[in-house]
Amino acid sequence: MRAWLVLQAAGLEFETVQVALEEAATRAGILRYSPSGKVPALSKDGIVINDSLAIAEAIAEACPQARLWPADARVRALARAAEMHAGFTHLRTQMSFGLPLGDHPGVLSPDTEGEIQRVFQIWRGLQQAAGGGPFLCGEFGIVDAMYVPVVFRFRRYGVAIPDDLQAYVAAILDHPHVKRWQALAAQAQT
Repeated sequence: MRAWLVLQAAGLEFETVQVALEEAATRAGILRYSPSGKVPALSKDGIVINDSLAIAEAIAEACPQARLWPADARVRALARAAEMHAGFTHLRTQMSFGLPLGDHPGVLSPDTEGEIQRVFQIWRGLQQAAGGGPFLCGEFGIVDAMYVPVVFRFRRYGVAIPDDLQAYVAAILDHPHVKRWQALAAQAQT
């Protein structure tokens, strides 16, 4: 999802190859495109990049006109350090990603509760540093693409969004690329 959103935000034409997960042929299907056996994978200029943040960085370098990172160096540094890529392990473990609504994760661990509050703190800090929204650093960019799965988790499990961050969550859920991804995901499930 993250890499796809960044490619869309950059305005690039690309081909998406879907590989069914959790099936006997999954590994072989992935290995046809990704020598590491990991997804997402982007084949570009004769190399395969198989990490969502690495893909995002490659696209940002190739398409500087897309302004996928904030222009302001201070805000850009804060966005890159926003713990969005490999953080929040408790949240990810206790609140798995998915599109259905109304799921219940059970009693949240103190670590998960702390990570939820940390996400809110990061979102507020980025919006404040950037001087407002609707997205974390003004326009939709890499940092937002990285946080879309968190927004989906919060929505799936009914996490209460503080009043001052509801406009951000609404902007994410209303973004045309996010809506298109949801529609494609729903089609793939049928």
